[in-house]
Amino acid sequence: MVCNDDAVSGVPAGLPVLLDVADRLVVVVGGGTVATRRARMFADAGAQVRIVAPELSLELLERAESTPALFDLRVRRYSPGDLDGAWLVVTATDDAGVNAEVATAAEARQCFCVRADVASAGSARIPAMHMSGELIISVNAGDDPRRAAELRNLIASALELGSLATRPIRAATTGSVALVGGGPGDPELITVRGRRLLFEADVVVTDRLAPRALLDALSPEVEIIDCGKSAHRHNLTQDEINSVIVQRALAGRRVVRLKGGDPFVFGRGGEEVAACVAAGVAVQVVPGITSATAAPAAAGIPVTHRGVAADFAVVSGHRDPGRAEAGWNWPELAVGPATLVLLMGLDTLDGIAEELIRHGRPAHTPAAAIHRATLPEQRVVRASLGELAAAVRRAGLAAPTVVVIGEVVALGDR
Repeated sequence: MVCNDDAVSGVPAGLPVLLDVADRLVVVVGGGTVATRRARMFADAGAQVRIVAPELSLELLERAESTPALFDLRVRRYSPGDLDGAWLVVTATDDAGVNAEVATAAEARQCFCVRADVASAGSARIPAMHMSGELIISVNAGDDPRRAAELRNLIASALELGSLATRPIRAATTGSVALVGGGPGDPELITVRGRRLLFEADVVVTDRLAPRALLDALSPEVEIIDCGKSAHRHNLTQDEINSVIVQRALAGRRVVRLKGGDPFVFGRGGEEVAACVAAGVAVQVVPGITSATAAPAAAGIPVTHRGVAADFAVVSGHRDPGRAEAGWNWPELAVGPATLVLLMGLDTLDGIAEELIRHGRPAHTPAAAIHRATLPEQRVVRASLGELAAAVRRAGLAAPTVVVIGEVVALGDR
C-alpha cells in the first residue's frame, strides 16, 4: 500500500517499487542515528553495505565487527569514488553541501539516491514500512514522514489486532505447521506472531482451552478441527492429532495447531514437532503465555518475590499422588521450591496437599486456586494448604483451575 499526497491530476510524484538489494552494494554516507537505521535495514535485507563517514556510531562499529562480510567501513570524509559499484545511495549527513554533492554524483552514475535531509532533492524515497509475514506495508505521505509513520502504525495495529484480518489467496508452495501458544485464556494475550499465523492458516487444529473467540474472525474457507479433550465426547488421541497435522501439511496446506498456554508446557508440543520432523514437514513453535505464571499474576500473586520466594516449580497434577510409579518426588517438592504451581491438579488436590504436608510443607502455608484466569469469569479461592481442597469444593470450582502454594500467595491479600 502506498499513499502519496504529491499526486497532481492523478499523476503520482513517484512510483513505488520493491528493490531486491540482496548481495548488491548500497552506499550509506553518514554515521549518525539516521544513517545507522538505514544501514541496519539494508544489511538485514542482505545487501552489501558501504558506510562512509568520519565518525561512526557504536552500533555500526559493533554490527560491522559481528558481520564483517556485510559491511565495508570507510572512516573518513566522502569522496566521489565511494559510489563506485553502488545500486542505491543514501546520504544522511548533517552537512547539506555533502548531501547535495552525493546526490549529484549518484545522478551522474544513473544511481538512485535517497536524501535524508531534503527528500524532494533525492531521486528515491524510503517510505514508512511495516512487515507482517509475507505482507510489506509501505506508506509515503507526500514527504511528510510523521504522517506516513502515523498511517503505517494504524495499519500495523489493525493487522496485529485482527481488525484488518487478511490471509493469503494463493496456495502455499509447500505445506507447513505452526504450533501456536494461545495464552492463558484471554484472546488478547496471544502473541502478535501467533495471531498473524492464525489468520493466515488454511487449517486450524484447536484445543479446548485455546482462545476460541479468535476462531470467529477466520475466513469460512478455513478448516477448523476441534480436538479438545473433555468428558462425554469423542476425543482425538495424540497419534490421531499428529496424523491430522502432518497429513494436512503434506497436502500443501498452512496448518496452525492452536493450544492453550504454551505448546511446550504440558502441551505435548514436543511430540507434535517430532511427528512433523519425521515426516519432513516444516514446523515452527510460537511460544505462548503459560497459565503457570499468568494465572497467579491475574490473581495478584507473584510466583517470585524478593525476600519471600527466589524460585518456583510447575507441576502436572493429573497423576495419582498416592502411587509411587507416578513419579512424584515429595521430599523435594515439599521443602524445595518456595512456590509450587499445580496445573491440572483439581481432582488430585486432596492427595497432593496431604503428601506435601506429610513431607514437610506446613499445613498453614498460604494457597490459592484460580479458576479461568484472565477471563471475565475468573474466580479466586484462598485458604491454607491444609484447607484449600475443601474450600475449592465449597466454592464449586471446576477445571481449568491453577493452584498456587507458597508464602507469595499472602502477598496477593495485600
